[in-house]
Amino acid sequence: MQQEPSVDDAIAFLRSNLCGTLRFESDFVPIKIVIDQDGCLIASVMAAMLQSFDTTLYLPDENVCGLHLEVSLEEFQPKGEDALRCDRWQIYHGEPPDVRWARMSIDAARFDSLFIDGEAMMRPNPLAACSNHVVRAVNANRPALRRFCAERAGLEIEEPILVGVDPFGFDVRRAFDIVRVESEDLLENEQDLCEELRRHGFSLEGR
Repeated sequence: MQQEPSVDDAIAFLRSNLCGTLRFESDFVPIKIVIDQDGCLIASVMAAMLQSFDTTLYLPDENVCGLHLEVSLEEFQPKGEDALRCDRWQIYHGEPPDVRWARMSIDAARFDSLFIDGEAMMRPNPLAACSNHVVRAVNANRPALRRFCAERAGLEIEEPILVGVDPFGFDVRRAFDIVRVESEDLLENEQDLCEELRRHGFSLEGR
């Protein structure tokens, strides 16, 4: 008997699918997101998206087996701390397609047969505070990162760059997209993260 999906399954799926389709009114437009440290979504958006009161984000597409998110968009300016959110999006995806930026809050979600309150989907990343140091240490050992991607994701990536970590896995940038490398165990804190990386040959001095 197939096990019913959980909220953790839905969040892990969200973090593994950063490209999808946004429906606003009757229009469907491809969109790329990153997940902020508080669990909200960040995207480069069209002006018309910001004016819509009926928006749904489909990840990776409109297929019934994917993740459907009812979202509310709030525009922000790429200044001060908010500029860091835009910088992170560009680290993941490159040049933005539009000049406007939006923070998307999740109002509700459907994942397979599971209906989820939006607040439950916006889970803060407990690894956000340590991620910059760990990402730098991992990227300093490119051969180990290549082996890690091959072992954990079955992918040979010539020039991998780790760009993000969260309890469910690792975001690795390659030439034209982001590859998701799932963690072996749920990484609840910095110790869990460092232990998993050490098992795969990374030396994390001072951590």
